[in-house]
Amino acid sequence: MAVIVRMLVRRLLILVPLLLGVILFVFIVMRFSNNKPEYAYFQGANPSPAQIHQFQLENGLLDPLPVRYLRFVGDLFQGDMGTSVLTKAPVLDSVLTALPLTFQLTLLGLAIGIVLALLFGVTAAIFRDRWPDQLIRVVSLVGVAAPSFWLALLMIQWLAVGEGLFPTGGYINPADSFLGWLRSMTLPALSLSLPIAAQLIRIIRTSMVEELDRDYVRTAIGSGLPPIVVVGRNVLRNALINPLTVLGLRVGYLIGGAVVIEQIYSLPGMGQLMINAVRDGDPAVVQGVVLTIAVGFMVVNLLVDVLYLLINPRLRSAA
Repeated sequence: MAVIVRMLVRRLLILVPLLLGVILFVFIVMRFSNNKPEYAYFQGANPSPAQIHQFQLENGLLDPLPVRYLRFVGDLFQGDMGTSVLTKAPVLDSVLTALPLTFQLTLLGLAIGIVLALLFGVTAAIFRDRWPDQLIRVVSLVGVAAPSFWLALLMIQWLAVGEGLFPTGGYINPADSFLGWLRSMTLPALSLSLPIAAQLIRIIRTSMVEELDRDYVRTAIGSGLPPIVVVGRNVLRNALINPLTVLGLRVGYLIGGAVVIEQIYSLPGMGQLMINAVRDGDPAVVQGVVLTIAVGFMVVNLLVDVLYLLINPRLRSAA
């Protein structure tokens, strides 16, 4: 436990400059964007140069960039992401309203992807070079090539419109109906998870095959241990290191894919919030959503580092 705590402290110390760098990058990109808050504020009107100047003066938009950046960082660490120039509502409120849905979608898609990858990856490794392995490898290759938005449209056409098993879109709060929530989230989560599951299947299969060929596996089975015990207790644990690396990196794909999936299924999450903000020219909301997603990605990678230590004792001794 002490090793894990030390590792967490080191990672958190590294995250601080990384977070400041991400904030700086987003800040600079948004400052040079064509979506200016002064024009979004007067959208639909014909403001005079004096009105635009007054708005810039009142909101500190004429201050030097370093001053504006430091003020922006200070506001962020106080929980202030700014104010939408269109709705006049705090950006943090909009983010906190949309974030739970995106979190649910990402978590459900991640869970489905991991379960499918473990099930079929391990099966392919155990039956390697036989027909189950060949079939799983062909299907996973198709899954890698299939983009999530195409899968989403295909599932809507087949399972929603054709069979009527799921709704074509919309969101139901789990507090109102858990079954309704599950039906509304199943197709979006599957659309996100299948491409990632297909990639993980191939990596898990390769890692499992390498572990199954090691001497300790033959020794353990030869000493009388049941193969299922050897695979579950030793082989699978050692083989999950490489898939965990890929999984941590692919979480960014899940979050990015959620932007498109939420549009297709009409889900009011972070993706739809950002798309609407870009379309309406609301830079403060775009900035808040991008920063939230970036922080979420860093947190997930921190959790992956912890899982490394839990799975591999050698990493704990080296940490």
